[in-house]
Amino acid sequence: MTVAQEPSALNFECETGNYHTFCPISCVAWLYQKIEDSFFLVIGTKTCGYFLQNAMGVMIFAEPRYAMAELEEGDISAKLNDYEELKRLCLQIKRDRNPSVIVWIGTCTTEIIKMDLEGLAPKLESEIGIPIVTARANGLDYAFTQGEDTVLAAMAHKCPTKAPKLESEKKERNAVSSLLNFGRKKEDVTEQESEYKDHQPLVLFGSLPDPVVTNLTLELKKQGVKVSGWLPSKRYTELPVIEEGYYVAGVNPFLSRTATTLMRRRKTKLIGAPFPIGPDGTRAWIEKICSVLDIEPQGLEEREAKIWSSLEDYIQLIRGKSVFFMGDNLLEVSLARFLIRCGMTCPEIGIPYMDKRYQKAELDLLEKTCNEMGVTLPTIVEKPDNYNQIQRIYNLKPDLVITGMAHANPLEARGINTKWSVEFTFAQIHGFTNARDILELATRPLRRNNNLKELGWEKLVKEEAKI
Repeated sequence: MTVAQEPSALNFECETGNYHTFCPISCVAWLYQKIEDSFFLVIGTKTCGYFLQNAMGVMIFAEPRYAMAELEEGDISAKLNDYEELKRLCLQIKRDRNPSVIVWIGTCTTEIIKMDLEGLAPKLESEIGIPIVTARANGLDYAFTQGEDTVLAAMAHKCPTKAPKLESEKKERNAVSSLLNFGRKKEDVTEQESEYKDHQPLVLFGSLPDPVVTNLTLELKKQGVKVSGWLPSKRYTELPVIEEGYYVAGVNPFLSRTATTLMRRRKTKLIGAPFPIGPDGTRAWIEKICSVLDIEPQGLEEREAKIWSSLEDYIQLIRGKSVFFMGDNLLEVSLARFLIRCGMTCPEIGIPYMDKRYQKAELDLLEKTCNEMGVTLPTIVEKPDNYNQIQRIYNLKPDLVITGMAHANPLEARGINTKWSVEFTFAQIHGFTNARDILELATRPLRRNNNLKELGWEKLVKEEAKI
């Protein structure tokens, strides 16, 4: 008599290596574009300024809404008055840009010299009349994408709560509603409201491009789920109302501090769902939200199957191949789960920081996917040691390594296919319709090398010589 063997659980390791990632102050690059009425002031040294210039120099013609407050020797030795200097800068920002909010981004230096940004902000914002959000985004404690996490966690404190409506406010709201619905039949207005089921308010958090926000909001609307707001919103003045008992759900794996802040400080209920990356993750995300809100989801199985069939041309390129994640942007577990579902194997997932509670649903889905696909569960290595990791890459010989920019060229020189992990951070990868973009990125180095082999190296050199 044989006993059925239970599938093995995920194996976690921690090597306490350094964060080999971009500095988290780079979150300014996408947040200033997302929050249109904001201004970001990064407080650090010239090194921080050089990094921002290099990382975001391509956007210089867009006149970005961020600036660098450079600390000099006098600041670091505490000879100058921090408050007066920050006040001068913020007044200049108010005069030149007049934003709805100024976000102070603390750096490694402000941490080391113990600059009390949180203490300075309330006094200064009352003096200049502009809200100031203080966020720590230093590279000592945080990995690349966690800069956004600290900003959103700080911004969660600024979200309004419902106040008793005055009679004048009611009249104003009714007037606005009448204006918006002018020319529409009363039946159409009633029908639009009836598309939503009756459920507790739901707020989603995570910075995504506007088309992706619209896409995910509409996917939930098809199930009768109404999204009460997004954190962050397109404008700071439109931050969502968040009250005790509201449900919240995240769209990115690196937002664990924001989730904790919303639960502990704002007394919300977190929906622990996998993240909407890939058709499988998007379906699981919607299903979990529906189950918590006591709504029966409709048509998701057919929707997912249709997306998978449309991806077959890409999946043929990677089916049976192996992928190795070195660890950079905290999207590694979600991307690995999706690529395993596409038919790949994944021996190791390196990740800078792992919050097992916040990512529990994603880890469960990863384990379930591996068992369904009949592949070995990957080892998840937190804060991987690069030297050891590279030795493992040499031994395993994966078909593709997804890595930070620093290691890509050395690995390519040794005949290993690589893809920059930062490209997944800036690409639109959420929702059903964007699954193709993930595979476009993942398969690009494989397609490139296949083309080079077909062309032949000698012929390629001759063609380049002609050019």
